[in-house]
Amino acid sequence: MIKNFFSSALIEKYSTVIIFLVPALTLFTIFVVSPIFEAAYFSFFRWNGMGSPEKYVGFKNYTFLFKNGIFLKALQNNFWIIFVSLFIQLPFALFLALFLANSFRGAAIFRSLFFLPYILAEIVASLIWVYIYKGDYGLVGAIWGFFGADAPWITADKEWALTAILIVVVWKYFGIHMMIMISGLQGISKEVLEAAKIDGAGPVTTALKIKIPILWSTITLSIFLSTLGSLQLFDLIMPLTMGGPSNSTHSMVTFLYDFGVGRMRLGFGSAISVVIFIICFVVALIYQTTILRDKGYN
Repeated sequence: MIKNFFSSALIEKYSTVIIFLVPALTLFTIFVVSPIFEAAYFSFFRWNGMGSPEKYVGFKNYTFLFKNGIFLKALQNNFWIIFVSLFIQLPFALFLALFLANSFRGAAIFRSLFFLPYILAEIVASLIWVYIYKGDYGLVGAIWGFFGADAPWITADKEWALTAILIVVVWKYFGIHMMIMISGLQGISKEVLEAAKIDGAGPVTTALKIKIPILWSTITLSIFLSTLGSLQLFDLIMPLTMGGPSNSTHSMVTFLYDFGVGRMRLGFGSAISVVIFIICFVVALIYQTTILRDKGYN
């Protein structure tokens, strides 16, 4: 009798959770967990996607991957994308956020203009910059032509192609981080800022000693999102360089598309996807176990 009472009470208490949780976990398992395990399974085969994988090769796909100079170059490129995102894009976004979080005439217009690149689809943003970088009739070509010089083809130059991509990455994504930080800044109590002003703190001191420390949790979120986004970069690179010239601007994801899916080497492509997943998982785990733990979200 008592056992039945507690059972019915528990079911009644958690019925809503069960109703919503079971379908969510089912969909998560089908569309997220299952593909991860399938990719891990296929990575141990030499398989072109036709029929069932039969030729077991063990870890050869992984050993070939880490001996592949193009993949190592792609890994290096991803590092540079992360570096520029964290040390150029985010500080730039923070500087603009500190300025535009204040209410003044025209602030909303500037926020909208800086946020506009993020609204654009990646393919549209990339095509805009394709025409800007064109050496014959693009903006770069027009500037060089104005001075009577032959315009460089930036995206066709191995020394400058990656830099061209990094410029587009900063331009495309700094706006969303700026808006995230503005949201955090506008949540700071006015009483705190007024007390700092009464104590004689100027704008720079207030920013360094009060605003940025309070905003640190928001900044760490931007760091996390920027790092994951950099690891998954694909849509901006393909229209600009397609990984060229001479495979010098591949990211890990464009390398996966070109050398895995594009060449019907799906076993090898699965090994690449597993490596990318592990890297992203480690980044997420570090964020969860260090930064969120420091905030008290255990």
